[in-house]
This record gives sequence, C-alpha cells and structure tokens, in this order.
Amino acid sequence: MNLWLIDAPLVDYGTHKQKSVSGGRMRNIFTIAAVSVLSVTTAVAETAPGNVAFEDGSVMASLTGTAGDASAGRKTFMNRKLGNCLACHTNDDMPEQQFHGEVGPPLTGVGDRWEAAELRGIVVNAKMMFDGTIMPAFYIDSGYERPLKKFDGKSILTAQQVEDVVAYLLTLKD
Repeated sequence: MNLWLIDAPLVDYGTHKQKSVSGGRMRNIFTIAAVSVLSVTTAVAETAPGNVAFEDGSVMASLTGTAGDASAGRKTFMNRKLGNCLACHTNDDMPEQQFHGEVGPPLTGVGDRWEAAELRGIVVNAKMMFDGTIMPAFYIDSGYERPLKKFDGKSILTAQQVEDVVAYLLTLKD
C-alpha cells in the first residue's frame, strides 16, 4: 500500500500542538493504521468454531470470507501434525506420500462428488453429516477430551486452513 503524504500536519492530542511529520514517518503511520483496519476486518469476518451454522451437514458460508488456497490446503492435507488426512484416506494426487490409510473413503475424485459447502461441513465436523462417523471434527473448540491441556479450547485447524483444505479437495477430480 502506498500513501503519498508529505509534511502532513499531525496533531498531538496530549498537548494540542500541531506537529509536522516527514513523509516517510507519515506513510508508516498510515500504513500501520491501514493494516490495523484490515486486521480487524479480517478478524470480524472469521466465523468462530462455536458459531458455525450447519444446514443438513453442510456449511454454506465461508468461515473466513476469503477463498481458500488449494496449494496451502494440499500442504495441510498431507501434514501429519495438522490435517493428517492421509492417516485415514487414500489420495492418488499424493503418490510421493507414504502410508495412505484405508479407514475412510478414497478422496480421489472427491471434487466431482461433493460441493464446497458439503466438503466444508465434513471437514468442520463430519458428525453433523454422517451419524456415527469416526472422522474427527477439525474445527470445533469444545465438547471433546484433549490429552494435553495446551490444546484445550483450540480447534485442530484454523478457519483459513479449513477453507484451504476445501479448495484443495475441490481440485481432486476423476
């Protein structure tokens, strides 16, 4: 972001005196202010785990208000400490990864079988769509036992990671 303000007056409200600020410092002040506003806007747009609305197991609205990044979603999907999706699912898109699980359904072609809202609902909390499933809920922050206290009140994935995984899953076509 470029703001081209040079020698703009700055009021010091503590002393009510007007000061002149060099262009470089003024740009920094406005850049910091703009980033702060954007951060607040992003935080407001994110849906908290306890506020996710399900409709027949689907989550219709994006959790972040931003499109997911399929490349980042692929990394989350294969990360054994985050999504760990390969522990239960096979995925022909990841032949370089070892030890694909066979507990859950194969995910090759999943982008042809499900819509984004359905996939989002499954990743957020598959139990809302499939009664009795053993798939973990990746975006809840309560109602489960955590063996380590440092994870209490935290979801496995962030809202953006959920959106990224959904974007990646949508790329998996037959």
